[in-house]
Amino acid sequence: MDAPLTPDPAQGVFETLLVVGGEPVELGAHLDRLRSSLEALFATAPPTGLGEEIRERAQGVRLGRLRVAVAPDGTGTRAVLAVEDVDPGDFFPAWARGAHLRSHVYAGGLGRHKWADRTPLQRIATATALPLLLDRGEEVLEASRANVFVAVGEALVTAADDGRILPGIARAGAIAAAAEAGIEVEERTLALAELLAADEVFLTGSVRGVEPARSLDGTPLPGPGELSRRVAAGLRRRWPAAPAAAAAPAPAAAPSPGRPAR
Repeated sequence: MDAPLTPDPAQGVFETLLVVGGEPVELGAHLDRLRSSLEALFATAPPTGLGEEIRERAQGVRLGRLRVAVAPDGTGTRAVLAVEDVDPGDFFPAWARGAHLRSHVYAGGLGRHKWADRTPLQRIATATALPLLLDRGEEVLEASRANVFVAVGEALVTAADDGRILPGIARAGAIAAAAEAGIEVEERTLALAELLAADEVFLTGSVRGVEPARSLDGTPLPGPGELSRRVAAGLRRRWPAAPAAAAAPAPAAAPSPGRPAR
């Protein structure tokens, strides 16, 4: 069923940054994406000094997420910042903390902007499963808080950045990390059937990093394999502060309950 609502643009857009050891990770990339959205949607810019304010709020945070919501206020823009701790087990999580996905058709996707109004996603979210957004024709777009990658043989496939998905900061980092590791990445149409038949399925997000996907609509998915481990290691290296994060345990490979990893 199509999601019944669309985001309210007047509520603005937001970014969620990982904070490690008092440092906001990929701050420049997040500010660039925020600026691009504000210019495209409202012909305006982020508040002056927002980068410095983010750095100040990050001080003293060992491992956390910093949400920056920006909306037009009639004379410019206003920003609201909020910080909360992150459980170290959710940072590059192991298989046991991987995501269970539930598919939902959201025709056309949510697009390239990270809308502050999350009502459409809240309407389809559950306590136990993360929404996986599909376009009509069972074409995989993205999860509600992450981009999706699948391993097909020796290559990775992810949905193309064609205006229907959020161009994730961690997605870009994962693609770069894969290239550095000699792993081919295809950005193209990804069918639901192809995801279900994949050798590995993982998500990328700015707080969790690389996260295994454990099931889709109750169907078990394969456990982490060589490609996801290499991408995760490369993304950690690209996030300079990340290796020091709260002594989080390294992700462990595990077969899915119903199908061994191939």
